[in-house]
Amino acid sequence: MSDIILTTLNARYFHASLGLRYLQANMGELAPRTRLAEYIIDARPADIVEKLLSENPRIIGLGVYIWNVELSTQIVALLKQVRPDIVVVLGGPEVSYEQEEQTICQLADYVIAGPGDLAFPALCRQVLAGAHPAEKVIRTPQPRLADLQLPYDYYTDEDIAHRFIYVEASRGCPYKCEFCLSALDKTAWPFELPRFLDAMDALHRRGVRHFKFVDRTFNLKIDTSARILEFFLERLDEKLFLHFELIPDHLPERLQKIIVRFPPGSLQFEIGLQSFNPEVQARISRRQDNDKAERNIRWLRHETHAHLHTDLIAGLPGEDLDSFAAGFDRLVALEPHEIQVGILKRLRGAPIARHSEAHAMRYTPYPPYTVLASDCLDFSTLQRVNRFARYWDLIGNSGRFRLSRKLLLGTAPFARFMALSDWLFAESGKTHQLALDRLFELVYRGMIALWDIPPAQAAAVLSEDFTAFGGRAKLSFMPEKTRVASVPSAKATGPRRQRRHLGN
Repeated sequence: MSDIILTTLNARYFHASLGLRYLQANMGELAPRTRLAEYIIDARPADIVEKLLSENPRIIGLGVYIWNVELSTQIVALLKQVRPDIVVVLGGPEVSYEQEEQTICQLADYVIAGPGDLAFPALCRQVLAGAHPAEKVIRTPQPRLADLQLPYDYYTDEDIAHRFIYVEASRGCPYKCEFCLSALDKTAWPFELPRFLDAMDALHRRGVRHFKFVDRTFNLKIDTSARILEFFLERLDEKLFLHFELIPDHLPERLQKIIVRFPPGSLQFEIGLQSFNPEVQARISRRQDNDKAERNIRWLRHETHAHLHTDLIAGLPGEDLDSFAAGFDRLVALEPHEIQVGILKRLRGAPIARHSEAHAMRYTPYPPYTVLASDCLDFSTLQRVNRFARYWDLIGNSGRFRLSRKLLLGTAPFARFMALSDWLFAESGKTHQLALDRLFELVYRGMIALWDIPPAQAAAVLSEDFTAFGGRAKLSFMPEKTRVASVPSAKATGPRRQRRHLGN
């Protein structure tokens, strides 16, 4: 039995909540009375409530995010019907703003708006002592990081064996990109580096080899970035894998000299370009030197072994389809390993909302609050872009179509892939649950129908792509004479993170 339960719904089992572990680490004398319980979003709310109540808690702290708020609302509603005496405390980015508009906030007893590392334990002490605060919404500032206990000891052996291990060397962001909640931060706050590296060393000694840094701006302070990279180079082995989010236009020579020392499969950089349009960048308060960003990505791609995951956002205020297409083509020319085509979301509290009236921005009224239309992109066009993004993940990002992708994109990548996307949807009527054989068949037919690519050429490249990732050598839909003989499955050569997700 536990007086306090910390819980949330993760998107997948292999995710582990860093936020809950921060709370657990900072419970102080309440730690023995506190238990962490994580679930995933495909669980039934009633089953989760039953498990929570089996502990007979007095307080339940629930982490609420854009991906779990709908199910979390059901869970809180059930809890309040069955056990209204249990104090439910909400925290997380989804409930830190606009509480008056959210049913879940009305149902709960308290909402911590802002960092809860120290505020949640303090609230628990009051509640357990019978001194219930009068204010329902408790607004909290960013605590001094030196005052926090680090959470990494609370990753279990099971977490280390089966889940992503999230870490952070800093919090916050000095940039003001209005689509992001980090735009509300005044600066970035670093953790004391020796203490942080000691914690990383402890994780490494426990067997952690995959470290996913959640810092918004890993390469903001080059001295810190360099020390962290050198730390891992000293512990380099064939299993080590590091994920960082980089500012695209800030890659000085000192950092370059370290990055080139990492072998294939050990580094992944997430690089948010979002838009190459200077007017759009200025409109959303995004500072970015596009030429420098372009040079840095090209250098990373051709002079290092790092895997590059890049991001673009469609639907930004004032950006039309031609502008987005130009940015996509510019990024394709840089040959990153992945281009994530994201659709703008209006996160609660994010400053992007200030453009809603001027640019006729319309968003879905339920999570994930995706843009539906603007003065530059109507609903029908954004639907097409949504399908483009899904098919691009299946074809452009999956690694399964390495050779055939070059034929598909030609010299006008966006226009050609949009044509293929429209054709695929017209033929299949779906963007999900496409069996691999069916997807290859559709791509084969699309290549021939849209661009008169000779069937033999299309068959040859698709067959090689298919077998490269362990597919059967004979694709039943191809002409008999173009089928290739059975060959051993080729070894995947992409980074381990990419290979793990090829089947997703």
